[in-house]
Amino acid sequence: MKAVQSVDSKSIRKMLDQNKNTEFFLSVCVSCGMCADSCFLYVNNNKDPSYMPSYKAVHSLGRLYRKKGKVSLKELEDMKDLIWNKCVLCTRCYCPVGISIPSMIAQARSICRSQGICREYDQVEQPKQL
Repeated sequence: MKAVQSVDSKSIRKMLDQNKNTEFFLSVCVSCGMCADSCFLYVNNNKDPSYMPSYKAVHSLGRLYRKKGKVSLKELEDMKDLIWNKCVLCTRCYCPVGISIPSMIAQARSICRSQGICREYDQVEQPKQL
């Protein structure tokens, strides 16, 4: 049985406050979509908008800033697929105004990890003992 977790909003807010540049960069992103074609995951997934680098940043870290860290555990769980499965932090995404999208995704991952939300790797089946 999995233990019930709660979200420490003060801790999230403190982590967000440590990097004010990120909040500025989120405010200047106009979601122009020019970063999209530089992401191989976006291109290889039939240009699904959820793979677009700006989408991933705005819907993860952007959401945390908009809600001032007051998010639910479910909201953090919902971000998990976006920031771990739809981004490999390859740093290929290009932003014409110089926004570092990988650093935003990395910050979102760090905040999620601080709340016990992290990527789940496939379970490796243990060999049977004879």
